[in-house]
Amino acid sequence: MSRSLPPLNALRAFEAAGRHGSFSSAAAELGVSHSSISRHVRGLELRLGVNLFRTVAGGVELSPEGRAYLGQVSPAFDVLADATETLTGRAPGVITINCEPTFAMHWLIPRLGTFLAAFPNVEPRITASYTLANLTAFEADVAIRSVVRTVPDVPAALVSNAPMYPFARPEICAGVTEPSDLLRLPRLQDRRGNPWYDWFNAAGVDADGLEAPDWRMRADVALPAAVAGQGVMLVSADLAEVHVARGDLARAWDVPLWGGCYMALVEPQAARRRAVRDFRDWVTAEGAPWQSPEGPGYGG
Repeated sequence: MSRSLPPLNALRAFEAAGRHGSFSSAAAELGVSHSSISRHVRGLELRLGVNLFRTVAGGVELSPEGRAYLGQVSPAFDVLADATETLTGRAPGVITINCEPTFAMHWLIPRLGTFLAAFPNVEPRITASYTLANLTAFEADVAIRSVVRTVPDVPAALVSNAPMYPFARPEICAGVTEPSDLLRLPRLQDRRGNPWYDWFNAAGVDADGLEAPDWRMRADVALPAAVAGQGVMLVSADLAEVHVARGDLARAWDVPLWGGCYMALVEPQAARRRAVRDFRDWVTAEGAPWQSPEGPGYGG
């Protein structure tokens, strides 16, 4: 039986724009321009003889006809994605997440239970590595990195940009009465860079002649060392949160140092899968308390 269907790219543009309620967000997901989304949607409207969107203050919204159409088109794309995964031997609910070991151990895994409870049919598989996966070669569906290299046609969304603070065991922090006291404590630090100089300056401490940290190691090792009472570490507040909640760490001094950010990169083809979109939306929402306009990566 012959089927009279609109062009697939037009349907993809409409589905993404309708789901996001934004042409710009749809363009970012699909890795195309805003004008391309607008052109595809307009062509679809002309073909169907129906206005699928209407203009409102600050953007667009679905018309009643568009909302009804999206309710049928979106599940159809899910069926296509599931059929493709079944054909290629991949379970529809499996998603691969590539992230740094520190983020995996101290941020993602402690929070993952809320995702699994909300999406019991999704099976996240985490690959912890300091090497960014090749997303365009489908080595991972999502990559979460603290230092994002430009990846052509792969949109990035802010997860968190929490400032760094000095953290140590509560009993160590109890002996800190002024920021200069930290000069006398063993300082732990990620082997990439040395932000202690900048932090002491921000705290009003003369850091001229500051010696290198006593221990320089990977962050996934340095943070457990701080938990074990080996010294004080500058680390972003979101990574330390779970240890603070358990009573294992406390802020040694309440002066922030803005540094990096964690971004979620999702290859546009992977973003067609509902499980991938659900994870992306969840991880960015989970990180929302740690997203600040003062930090890097915000709004861009």
